[in-house]
Amino acid sequence: MASEKLTILLVGAGGREHAIAWRLAQSERVEHVYVAPGNGGTAFGDKVTNINIGVSDFPKLTEFAQQNNVNLVVPGPEQPSVDGIQLAFKKIGVPCFGPSPKAALMEGSKTFSKDFMKKHNIPTAAYENFTDFEKAKAYVESVNHNVVLKASGLAAGKGVLIPTTKEEALAGLKSIMVDKEFGEAGDEVVVEEFLEGQELSVLAFSDGYTIIPLPPAQDHKRAHDGDEGPNTGGMGCYAPTPIGTPELIEQVKRTILQPTIDGMRRDGFPFVGMLFTGLMLTASGPKVLEYNVRFGDPETEVVLPLLSDDCDLAEIMLACAEGRLDAVSITTKQEYGATVIIASGGYPGSYPKNKEITIKDIPKDVLVFHAGTKLENGKLLTSGGRVLAVSATGSTLREAVDKAYAGVKSIEFEGMYYRNDIAHRAFKYADEQQKETGLSYAAAGVDIDAGNLLVEKIKPLVKSTRRVGADSDIGGFGGLFDLKAAGFVDPILVSATDGIGTKLKIAQTCGIHDTVGIDLVAMNVNDLIVQGAEPLLFLDYYACGKLEVDVAKDFVAGVAEGCLQAGAALIGGETAEMPGLYELGDYDGAGFSVGAVERSKILPRADNPIKAGDVLLGLASSGVHSNGFSLVRKIIATQPGLSYQSPCPWKKDTTLGRALLTPTRIYVKQLLPAIRKDLIKGMAHITGGGFLDNIPRVMPKDLGVKLDAKAWELPAIFKWLKQAGNLSAYEMSRTFNCGIGMVIAVDAGSVAEVKSLLEQANETVYQIGQVFSKADLNGEEVIVSNTESW
Repeated sequence: MASEKLTILLVGAGGREHAIAWRLAQSERVEHVYVAPGNGGTAFGDKVTNINIGVSDFPKLTEFAQQNNVNLVVPGPEQPSVDGIQLAFKKIGVPCFGPSPKAALMEGSKTFSKDFMKKHNIPTAAYENFTDFEKAKAYVESVNHNVVLKASGLAAGKGVLIPTTKEEALAGLKSIMVDKEFGEAGDEVVVEEFLEGQELSVLAFSDGYTIIPLPPAQDHKRAHDGDEGPNTGGMGCYAPTPIGTPELIEQVKRTILQPTIDGMRRDGFPFVGMLFTGLMLTASGPKVLEYNVRFGDPETEVVLPLLSDDCDLAEIMLACAEGRLDAVSITTKQEYGATVIIASGGYPGSYPKNKEITIKDIPKDVLVFHAGTKLENGKLLTSGGRVLAVSATGSTLREAVDKAYAGVKSIEFEGMYYRNDIAHRAFKYADEQQKETGLSYAAAGVDIDAGNLLVEKIKPLVKSTRRVGADSDIGGFGGLFDLKAAGFVDPILVSATDGIGTKLKIAQTCGIHDTVGIDLVAMNVNDLIVQGAEPLLFLDYYACGKLEVDVAKDFVAGVAEGCLQAGAALIGGETAEMPGLYELGDYDGAGFSVGAVERSKILPRADNPIKAGDVLLGLASSGVHSNGFSLVRKIIATQPGLSYQSPCPWKKDTTLGRALLTPTRIYVKQLLPAIRKDLIKGMAHITGGGFLDNIPRVMPKDLGVKLDAKAWELPAIFKWLKQAGNLSAYEMSRTFNCGIGMVIAVDAGSVAEVKSLLEQANETVYQIGQVFSKADLNGEEVIVSNTESW
């Protein structure tokens, strides 16, 4: 099979298809390329032939493929993919370098793709979908930010309006939804937040599992110099763009490309082919503008010449179609590429056709790809808005651009026009970089501006935690707390510090960051309440390799929510960006909390100590909480086919990752009434070490406890972990909370009152054991009986 010659059917008629055919023809493995229907430039040499069949005429295309032994089909434009070309050829056993009809909806329906991004936590602009004009109009009138209007269906790359005023936005909505400027594509409209920043295009090969990006490109959508005039399909392009640093592309692959491919596969429509992702580099990181499910145009004319000479495009495409992309090598030249589009006068509006084109003395190393051309009676004529794409490569971007424009000067036809400033943003960026003197903190990988943006975004979250004694503001050098204002008379300060542990790895894998901040607070304040202390203030420490503002904001949102649950003021914290110490995408969190308790109320109580015969009550946990996750992750890794995006084995309505990220319960407010009534003698927060290590921490040295495992039902999550990991009852008891997050020691005569107070606070309370003399327990500190019920 490895030596089998390939006959390829390439579907399309533009500059993109010419570039693909040009590159495929260089493959020693390719015997012939048929282009349907092609254009005036796509039939060249002995290997490439045009055939007069439309891009969505699947009966004729499949018939032709069978008659001519086609063994790979490559759809160029989006329409045949959305119409189902992959399925049509699958039925006759011909592999397709292109998406299934369901996967093609990522471009075919902007509503579908936006909902997909929301589901899989892929960063994108805020949005709403509308099929009713009046509702869309009301929404546009209600928002304070500028918007982008997108016809949900296919509109040949033109169904996007970028109004600059509210009036323009409302007029644009009417043109799409009422006047049907884009036809049926405008039956549903996506109204999206306008994102500011520089745009970036990333084309990436995918086989449904592996995704490999090509050099990042920057398109020029506006018709005229200086990015003025109407939107077009693209007036030029260059690659790689200097803003697409290796660190940024790694971040894009980790936070956008791989989650997209993984999400599509898990949702039942794995993506095969070329995924084009349009990105906006915002102040809070890269966000997805749109997906295309095919090669971009004119990006294709730029990136394909940058493939290394020994890089075989046909082999790559076939590997994608056969699900083995990880077995081929994709390398690129250490060069720059530039493409200038020559268009017909009037484009993107109405324009004349059938203008004769003269091409002479094209400079060496310049490529001319035909887009809107046709051959008629031996003459090359214009037939489209974008007529030719002139491409060149060079050791510098300036060299590539100058060579491309030299090629443009060798072409003539009546009414032709082109932009004269392709790559102007890159040259401006380079000039700005040259003006900088010496190195900067940003050049070392630390973005102070991102840190300042984060502070602004989290200020409202921090303010929401304000309580008596603290002002809960940030941005200064520290926080203040007034104990007298909080009502304490003779207080003892109690402090705690803790982290989250490897539960963070699951949050980072799943892209869910707003729950682990609650865990961080819980691990600290639960350690305060067991000493009788009311939590007063909290500070967080967030460390990362690269500050991703939205990730950090979500994390702090969780911290603020935890503080609200605990009644503590979030009075400050620290954000540390440390490239080299942390990998891209990694972050860690730690917390420091301070509480206060009146001197006479410290737990365990000295004036009413725990004694033999006292009763142990248990408060229900919410799951694993924030300990034992190294073992949890190990167990999951042993289960074939199980991932954090899989349906949860014990809770089918959610994913495994989301179930595991259920935050640690905070027990503060519900325990304070019983503490203040002097009904509680001592408490143990069940964290790392489970029952066996935590309960002895509050027991007098001569006492132990006996727990009855039958007193509560082992929650489903722990039953699954025990079975999947083949864990002993002993290992369960010393690692996990097993469904009991807090153990309380009370006098036997106070059990009913304590239970009543806790149940009034909506706590689930179990009577789980009793205190004994160690002599009665044969010297044991903790015995867990009846574990066979687990």
